[in-house]
Amino acid sequence: MQKFFRRNLAGYAFLSPWLIGFFLLAIGPILASLYLSFTKYNVVRPPQWIGLDNYAYMVQFDQRFWKALQVTFQFVVISVPLKLIFALGVAMALDKGIRAIGWYRALFYLPSILGGSIAVAILWRQLFNYDGVINSILRLFGGDGPYWLADPKFSLWTLIVLAIWQFGSPMLIFLAGLRAIPQELYEAAEIDAAGPVKKFFAITVPLLAPVIFFNLVLQMIEAFKSFSGAFIISGGSGAPLDSLLFFTVYLYNEAFSFLRMGYASALAWVLLLIIAAFTAIAFWTSKYWVHYENERG
Repeated sequence: MQKFFRRNLAGYAFLSPWLIGFFLLAIGPILASLYLSFTKYNVVRPPQWIGLDNYAYMVQFDQRFWKALQVTFQFVVISVPLKLIFALGVAMALDKGIRAIGWYRALFYLPSILGGSIAVAILWRQLFNYDGVINSILRLFGGDGPYWLADPKFSLWTLIVLAIWQFGSPMLIFLAGLRAIPQELYEAAEIDAAGPVKKFFAITVPLLAPVIFFNLVLQMIEAFKSFSGAFIISGGSGAPLDSLLFFTVYLYNEAFSFLRMGYASALAWVLLLIIAAFTAIAFWTSKYWVHYENERG
């Protein structure tokens, strides 16, 4: 035991700020929300134990719960792959030895810092208004843009584009992974007359698989937790016609608009279980397509 602590002391020292914060500030609210998920609680009156009634109502009678799941799944399934593809494409372009690459990295990373802010969500809403910048540009070319935010057919796509725009973080991780691939492999492939497409699928993708997996898990979790853009653009209601009713927006409304804290706590735990299930599936499937350096030979 002493040898174990001696070997891992430095690691625990670096983890200590997070561990202290988790056990002093986070574990209490987490356990409280678990208890409240089995109660009827409206903040004004003490919690009343109702067992699994919140979960039963959620599954059997709450149509907006299923709508929120549908919208959230649709957002995750579309936005995450498109963001990763775009981030990988930009990373491969930057990996070609572009001059002033440091400036480009900082410029492309900036949306990942600003993209989740309220100010950017408000700006995005102004861009896609009927009289906004996007439709003004379309009118210059003789077109007439749709009501992006008022039409359920287009409203979710505005948030998908916002999510893709925040590609900076996975792009930097992809770029680091690309830099770690030995150039000798590409040179050997060129000797064998391999083209760019073959080199990409035979060398880049297999060796980058651990990085792709890492980015996939992180971006999937972030997509499930997405809130501010949908809340601001929909006015906090999920409009139009609940097409922007993200699970987090529905949870927020149940908790702070209707003061159904017990039910909102149950929704929060369902979201946690969904994220955990998808993460577990990703880890389970990774053994079939993700291979690490220390697994060779």
